Amino acid sequence: MKITQLHIYPVKSLGGIPLDQAELGVCGLAHDRQWMVVDDIGRFVTQRQLPHMARIVVRLDDEALVLSHPGAAPLRIPLQRDDQPRLPVYVWDDQCQALDEGEEAAAWLGAVLGDFKGSGLRLVRFAPDQRRNVEPHYLAPGEQAHTAFADGYPFLVVSEASLAEVNRVLETKGLAPVPMARFRPSIVVDAAEPFAENGWDTLATPDDAVRLGLRKPCQRCKITTVDQATGEIAVPGEPLRTLVQMNTRLAPGGYFGQNAILLAGEGSTLAVGDELSASAQP
Repeated sequence: MKITQLHIYPVKSLGGIPLDQAELGVCGLAHDRQWMVVDDIGRFVTQRQLPHMARIVVRLDDEALVLSHPGAAPLRIPLQRDDQPRLPVYVWDDQCQALDEGEEAAAWLGAVLGDFKGSGLRLVRFAPDQRRNVEPHYLAPGEQAHTAFADGYPFLVVSEASLAEVNRVLETKGLAPVPMARFRPSIVVDAAEPFAENGWDTLATPDDAVRLGLRKPCQRCKITTVDQATGEIAVPGEPLRTLVQMNTRLAPGGYFGQNAILLAGEGSTLAVGDELSASAQP
């Protein structure tokens, strides 16, 4: 099978960036989820609370992270800086130290997003000396993995066939198909069978130099209902309700895609069109 799409999301829950190729790190594709929006007490804020976060367009150039929105002039955050104060932030039950990107960034977020339940919003960067471990009980014996500001894992792997099957079911209900962007994957492949990824243990390049371990099914949330181009929810509950009804894992909840860790290949590059082979779960 081949890689058909690669995506990064430099700022958690803001717009994604499609790539032709990407460098692999233990925390994900390079620059993925290195920044995050938090409230006044450092708690992460996402499209679950503010769907219109999707309207913020993100790009990277050689010197800066650039955020754009129709309601404000672009915000530039230098990639290389060492003048930020530190503050504790929270992603689910994890606490870690982050670097505050400052008052200009906070004011910009306030201008385009407003406040959140009376709280201001700030942009923070993952502190490079921090390590946020992946939950160990889903890893194989002896495995260790860590991530930045992703919900829990450094990679999300999805197949084109799985999306096609979801859209087939949506169409039988008279609903419009949804694009892959709804599911915010990092690596998309062209496996032939829908939900084949649920049975994979590893994905590897032909020379075995890069290996990913697929370790936990991804249970989906209301972000799947948000149009990633407009920040609007045209059909409340969909496609999440359909995923629950499809019961792809014979378990309560809507699942789509597999969370993954890097087993080998740190510093290597993956590209659209690269061949990958899957090994089945033992």
